Amino acid sequence: MSAQDISTGSPLPPLASNVIWLSPRGWVTMAATVAVFLAVVPLAWEGVEPFEPGGDFRIPYSLSEDYWLYRRWCREVAADDRTLFVGDSVVWGHYVDSRQTLTHYLNELTGSEAYANLGVDGIHPAALAGLLEHYGGDIRNRKVVLFCNPLWMSSPTHDLQGEKELSFNHPRLVPQFSPRLDCYKEPLETRLSIVAQRHLPFLSWAHHLRVAYFVDQDLLAWTLEQPYENPAAAVTLEFPSPDEPPSPEPVAEPWTEQGIGMFNPPWVDPAESFQWRSFERSLELLQSRGNRVFVLVGPFNEHMLEPQSLAAYEQFKRRIDARLTELDVPHALPPPLPSELYADASHPLAEGYALLARRLIGDEAFTAFEAD
Repeated sequence: MSAQDISTGSPLPPLASNVIWLSPRGWVTMAATVAVFLAVVPLAWEGVEPFEPGGDFRIPYSLSEDYWLYRRWCREVAADDRTLFVGDSVVWGHYVDSRQTLTHYLNELTGSEAYANLGVDGIHPAALAGLLEHYGGDIRNRKVVLFCNPLWMSSPTHDLQGEKELSFNHPRLVPQFSPRLDCYKEPLETRLSIVAQRHLPFLSWAHHLRVAYFVDQDLLAWTLEQPYENPAAAVTLEFPSPDEPPSPEPVAEPWTEQGIGMFNPPWVDPAESFQWRSFERSLELLQSRGNRVFVLVGPFNEHMLEPQSLAAYEQFKRRIDARLTELDVPHALPPPLPSELYADASHPLAEGYALLARRLIGDEAFTAFEAD
């Protein structure tokens, strides 16, 4: 009996007796089967991997680049009627645990769980815009407090200007092709891989496994470093604690007791700032999805600024205030906290977050935003 095409039943050429031949319809069927498999696996994994975040949950520090998990966290909190705080490590709480963050103290003051922490450690405005665009689509029709950290516009380097190659946080989230970042020098194949991961859930899920269980290594590299370990055993289905500190010995003292001196950042005009344009992009994305957005600016640690830089920063704040007013966005620029309540240029200590929460609850614009 002669060999046949399994999809059509037609005889195969004599020389093809050991080959499976597919007709065009067979190839389409095969492609559709693979596509369904790649789409279903990430969804099915959510039923396998427990995820039960509590009221003070935040993305664990070591999973800061696990954007698949961030999407899952967004979906979780967006299903509730909560005010979502979106921003960088100031929102996340770089020097405090999850029960000492701004959202925790707001919940404590209001006797509720009305505020959720969607901060990500180390994320700057250019990366935040990418995070919201590609992984924050579930944030819709909610109240969102979008945090603006002036630190990212304190110098051309922080603003990602210049042509010299620069190492910065969350490079997978910045624009890969347009607008062009001269300081970002990744090769074409890396950029294409990043873009594919943004649009293919299976690749995003695979990266989640790498970050969560294999110390951000592919299976081959992990196996070479640990040749006697079972890769399956590494998938523990347990996440790190949201109280995991960014360093082995977290700082818990004021900047003045750490030997940090005053400094004189040059500040970038918001009208010429790439980071500010990226911030406005985040604002536009959130508003386009039906969210009502309130912008919280700082408070930056002005006690660290030399007189010349402090004068420039005052002008910087006036321009930010004017621009947000022009955009008709409710916002607050609270005064600086007492010097002893800062750990560095922009991060409060626990008592600083508690004071900021009290000030925010008493802010007229924020009260009106919450009441509307």
